[in-house]
Amino acid sequence: MFFPDETTAITAGYRPCAVCLPATYARWKQNRESASAMDTIEERKQDRSPLIPASDLAEYGDLPLPSPHTEAELTALIGLLKYPGTVSVGHSRDDASRAAAEAFSTVWQAGGGTVLAMVDWPESAASWLRPATRLTSETPDAWVVAAAPLGFAQLARRLRRSTDWAPDRTVAFASLQDARLLALAGENVLDGLRGACADGGTWNVRRGWVTSLQPSAAGHSAARPGWPHVGAGRRAESGDIVAKGSAVEGADDILDGRQGDPDQDLADHPGHMG
Repeated sequence: MFFPDETTAITAGYRPCAVCLPATYARWKQNRESASAMDTIEERKQDRSPLIPASDLAEYGDLPLPSPHTEAELTALIGLLKYPGTVSVGHSRDDASRAAAEAFSTVWQAGGGTVLAMVDWPESAASWLRPATRLTSETPDAWVVAAAPLGFAQLARRLRRSTDWAPDRTVAFASLQDARLLALAGENVLDGLRGACADGGTWNVRRGWVTSLQPSAAGHSAARPGWPHVGAGRRAESGDIVAKGSAVEGADDILDGRQGDPDQDLADHPGHMG
């Protein structure tokens, strides 16, 4: 087979002849080996821990440790889940996060729900791969998280890179209701995450914004296992809070179009997990 030039032949998938064109073949082989080595380096980079750069950590300073959860918070969180079902629970090793995870697990199982795994993690780790793998080793209906923001930001980056974890199937306690968490975790890493507020309200992450919704008139008290299920989303109202990065705005301002993301549809608040 003949080609008009070397470029056309290589493009068609042919290499220079090692016998007829030894110098050209040697050059082709060297270039191919160099490209293969670069591919290996890139693969190794992708396999490394997605640790948050020190400069980002310094920019956001010390994030607060979790506060003890409230009864209203626990009830609201359960109201965000489809009950009964299977869940995997993850938590930081601080006392408040551990207590919240244990309280949820106790109530969930008492009503007939199943906890497939209970996984904890430190605030610093070499790769975060071990807790990420343990948390996703089963396929639950949902994940429940009680954690300090910094450690979870690191873990979430690993979860999104290396596992099938889905933030839109995850609910969290109020400790993660912090817009700085989104910035640290990275763009779209936590999109779809929902959670409960200490006062019994709820919050959700959508397109880089954290929207905090006040407790509805009906409340979430009926969300406990064995009671009628409550937890569908509602339209943002005056007094609700919307935050992105370090900026915090009132929902009445957003709804009037005076501030915030013009593409943000606050009425589209996710309902139950399927």
